[in-house]
Amino acid sequence: MSVKLTQQVATTFSADGALAKAIKGFSRREVQQQMAEAVSESISSRDNLVVEAGTGVGKTFAYLIPALLSSKQIIVSTGSKNLQEQLFYKDLPALLLMLGLTPKVALLKGRNNYLCQHLMETELSGASSMDTQILDDLLRINQWAGRTIDGDLGGLTSVSENSAALPLINSAKETCIGQRCDHYDVCFTRKARNRAMDARIIVVNHHLFLADRIIKETGFAELLPDSDVVIFDEAHLLPDIAVNYFGQQCSTRQIAELLERFADIYRTELRDAKQIELLSARCLTLLNEWHQALFATGDTDWRRMLSNKALSVLSWSLLKELNALQALLQGHVGRSDNLDDALEKLDANTAKLQLFFLCENNQAAYSIDYGHRYLMLRIAPIDVAKECKKLFDENIAWIFTSATLQINQDLSLFTKQLGIGKCKELLLQSPFDYANNALFCVPRHLASVSNHNAILPQFVDVCIRAIEAAKGRTFILFTSHRMLKLVAIELQRRVSYPLLVQGQANKQSLLKKYRQLGNAVLLGTGAFWEGVDVRGKLLSCVIIDKLPFVSPEDNLYRARSESISREGKDPFTEISLPQAVISLNQGVGRLIRDEKDRGVLILCDNRIVNRPYGQAFLNSLPPMARTRELDNAVQFLQQIK
Repeated sequence: MSVKLTQQVATTFSADGALAKAIKGFSRREVQQQMAEAVSESISSRDNLVVEAGTGVGKTFAYLIPALLSSKQIIVSTGSKNLQEQLFYKDLPALLLMLGLTPKVALLKGRNNYLCQHLMETELSGASSMDTQILDDLLRINQWAGRTIDGDLGGLTSVSENSAALPLINSAKETCIGQRCDHYDVCFTRKARNRAMDARIIVVNHHLFLADRIIKETGFAELLPDSDVVIFDEAHLLPDIAVNYFGQQCSTRQIAELLERFADIYRTELRDAKQIELLSARCLTLLNEWHQALFATGDTDWRRMLSNKALSVLSWSLLKELNALQALLQGHVGRSDNLDDALEKLDANTAKLQLFFLCENNQAAYSIDYGHRYLMLRIAPIDVAKECKKLFDENIAWIFTSATLQINQDLSLFTKQLGIGKCKELLLQSPFDYANNALFCVPRHLASVSNHNAILPQFVDVCIRAIEAAKGRTFILFTSHRMLKLVAIELQRRVSYPLLVQGQANKQSLLKKYRQLGNAVLLGTGAFWEGVDVRGKLLSCVIIDKLPFVSPEDNLYRARSESISREGKDPFTEISLPQAVISLNQGVGRLIRDEKDRGVLILCDNRIVNRPYGQAFLNSLPPMARTRELDNAVQFLQQIK
């Protein structure tokens, strides 16, 4: 089949093939066909494949066309919901039409993306005591519920995506009552999963895919079929997502809600069990005291906080009371379905709390994320390679692709992180003419990025000169929120072009406004370094404040550094530098998105030219012309009409 599929793919990409007939002005790209043929061979032979495809290769069509032309069942997994929806609603329908194919195709998201009819009904029944805005949004959602086919909340446009009503009615494992639900037969989540099990091409995201593989490992259930091929797009995101899935998380919000639920069960179902209410209240008081003690420290590193004796005593006191409540509730099992369900969830949470308090695994980072009122406790493994390797079934072809996987033209870091064994590797350069269409500037005479007082005014001056030359049309990407805020204040005083600052609105709203304005300047941090596609003259300049090294205070980085040091290796070379190279490449990738695009990249961090490790960054960047003179960058921008 390998030769046959490869020939079919070659014909499709040929001068008189299906793409040329369907796409006006189609021009064959050698690198795109090269990737498509490599994907075809991988699908046919069930060999693993890792492909870095530079911007403009056309990797989406390069893997979708072989997938559609094969007879195999294929899962395509993306790093973001945006790309997931683009594949399902735009790229796949277009290709099916071009190729004249009609396979079953399904989109499956995590369950919290779907409307729960049971929760909708429950919330509306308590409408009389509800906030007016939430009630108004619920009524709008209810109207939409009568029209929607799939219940995907991504298609809901009548309420804000930040509406306080959405968390009340989205499907969740914690609130699902399964076959006891009156809406079980028409459940949107269940129907979406059934469609996925029956489809030949299933589009998911990395979070859902990993959740499914881990559930399968337990032998309890599955969300997705055992496919023949799995294709990961935006594969550079997989290592970090895998850390979350192979780690443990415990939300104190869920513990608080469970304690309130037990008190409610006493009041409504078990009036002869007053002790449940009393002990639940005692646990809730201790939980609040523990919260206050943690918030007072503000520290995110649990290992470091273990030396605080008072906090340690309070932690174990909380767990002791929760265990006492578990023992009490155990005596009432079978009297209430609600109690049985809530007790099962409490058992799981207290087990996680105990793991966290013991802090015994020196191959993991123990950290605390602070929310507005609650905490998220995390145990993150420092190495997921062994766990990932177990998931990569040898009977499945595993294909990994992204625009940013290599360090110094080498893919081994990525394959090592995920425990990918034998595989074919392919590095495909962007077909764009970077040498003539892009200029990379590292301005001379800038202060060290560690000298905050000196670099801030210099950086602002660079931004203003570039913005004026580009007539707006600029992205400024930051490595810290602090720097973003300081620069935003200065630019608001001194720049006449519209400024869009991260935090003013959500990411998609800011990007939409940026495109509409045509002369805007957008300031953003991590969220805007990747997954942003602004083509043409709307974006002429990308400015980056400094090399995106991970903070040495990051708990996972610290844990990994200590482990690497114990092995006699250098944490900077092994961890910090490779991560920064990948991140910089992501930011740089925002500039040239189309073969006709022209633009300037400005990096205000002279370490890239003054330090020996700078060469690792330079070797991984597209082949742009380079300059140290800001005047040259300004002239280049002025020529872009």
